Amino acid sequence: MEIRKAVIPSAGYGTRFLPATKAQPKEMLVVVDKPLIQYSVEEAVQAGLRKIGIIVSRRKEAILDHFDSNPELEHFLEEKGKVDLLEEVKRLSQLADFCYIRQRQALGLGHAILMSEDFIGQEPFAALLPDDIFDCPVPCIQQLMEVFREKKAAVIVLQRVGEEGMDKYGIIKPRPISDRLFQVEALEEKPGREKAYSDLAVLGRYVFTPEIFKFIKETPPDKRGEIQITDAIQRLLKEQPVYGLLFEGKRYDAGDKLGFLQATIELALKNQAFQPEFLGFLKDVVNKEGK
Repeated sequence: MEIRKAVIPSAGYGTRFLPATKAQPKEMLVVVDKPLIQYSVEEAVQAGLRKIGIIVSRRKEAILDHFDSNPELEHFLEEKGKVDLLEEVKRLSQLADFCYIRQRQALGLGHAILMSEDFIGQEPFAALLPDDIFDCPVPCIQQLMEVFREKKAAVIVLQRVGEEGMDKYGIIKPRPISDRLFQVEALEEKPGREKAYSDLAVLGRYVFTPEIFKFIKETPPDKRGEIQITDAIQRLLKEQPVYGLLFEGKRYDAGDKLGFLQATIELALKNQAFQPEFLGFLKDVVNKEGK
């Protein structure tokens, strides 16, 4: 069965970015010239996924407004002859068919994904976390979808990490299939260097079969009262195969302040509209700091 739908969990508090996220969703923080969540939406759309469910909580109205039409703004831009901006504003509301699903309590990523069960139905689906920006020649989620078409089983995206990453991400026990593809034999959330199975970390892109909902429901909350998706995947892989793919491209952890700054600088340098001037500015800053 083909994957048609994507889920983007966006209901968290964004505490790592306080006070910036006190009055606006973290997903609406701007990286260069568009909000974080737009990168995930555009990645899904580029992979052919036009039905997108966004998991939200109250306080997230800005996300709904961003992907909605705005007749007043469009009229203003048309009157001013700002054709390029007008087309970009119209494009946002036409990117996909959006469905907004309320997560009333912050009970973890697993619970957020479970909220999409009615939207997904009995279909395989993609899940994209907006904290992660992937800059890839082929959209990262599409790379996973290509593995799913062959294996007909869940696929998660992987990246090799150093010791610090073993305290930050879920780490898999891999059985190599090829240079980039592995079958996941076990998975542990933030095991630390001493207990880590490998240096292969799970990042924020997934392709799931609908069976994942069953295993999320069977997963007890952790000590913080949250249902972790890694625990649900651990249950899933005991009954059916789960694969991990080392993606091709670059990933930015924009849910972290340093990663957010790195994403902003590197993606700005790829924008030809102001790359020469921005590069010159950065060189001046480096030269001044070096004196």
